[in-house]
Amino acid sequence: MALLELRALEKTYGKDTRALNGVNLTFEHGEFVVIIGPSGAGKSTLIRCINKMVELSGGEVIICGEHVERLRGRALRKMRSRIGMIFQHYNLVGRVNVIKNVLHGRLGKTSTLKSLLGLYPVADKQAAFDLLHKVGLEEQIYKRADELSGGQMQRVGICRALIQQPELLLADEPIASLDPQSAEVVMEQLKSITAEQGLTCIVNLHQVDFARRYATRIVGIKAGVVVFDGVPDELTDETIAAIYKGKEHEMRLTTAVAPIDGGIYA
Repeated sequence: MALLELRALEKTYGKDTRALNGVNLTFEHGEFVVIIGPSGAGKSTLIRCINKMVELSGGEVIICGEHVERLRGRALRKMRSRIGMIFQHYNLVGRVNVIKNVLHGRLGKTSTLKSLLGLYPVADKQAAFDLLHKVGLEEQIYKRADELSGGQMQRVGICRALIQQPELLLADEPIASLDPQSAEVVMEQLKSITAEQGLTCIVNLHQVDFARRYATRIVGIKAGVVVFDGVPDELTDETIAAIYKGKEHEMRLTTAVAPIDGGIYA
């Protein structure tokens, strides 16, 4: 059984804005898939439909045989605990230290009272430390998140998602706010850790060079439609030009300043 199936996915905003138009995709266990496309193509909407952060207008999202679009309440929260999410704007709590930000990834499996009091199990604290050590942040664990660089904050975000022990990891433009060197580090860490854990990872990127370097599979989206689906070597310059026509500047990494407490819908 495939890990994730998207069948005839549709999403319309308002009366006229169709973000997704009949998307059909299947994702297998252990894939590292990069979704490319210009702004407005529907990449972020696609990612957010998977964990129902955005309600579908039509179609199906099936994870291990379970229909996500039908879930509500506790059942939906339980499904989301199986899906890690990494955001462009980090979505960290700036005034809280690094290890506590990582431990926030265990909130779905820790009582509200215990989490408020910081009473996480020793095993969770050790797991958080081990992840931070893996991404080279063991010396930063007691620093406030707002004292870190953008690349360091994104690595904290990766650790927070991974400590959930997810079956599926979604990353929405994780390097868009970083300089090229930091972006390289983040993508290296993301690829190596997910490969080590055998996780399926779906990443939205504008940057075609990063997609070609790290993906096991690339999906190209334009105007809400899948226009390419294949291995990196199959992605031709002509296809890239067609996908980004009129928005060629978006294919390159540009540095932006992202707020630490940026909303998850940014």
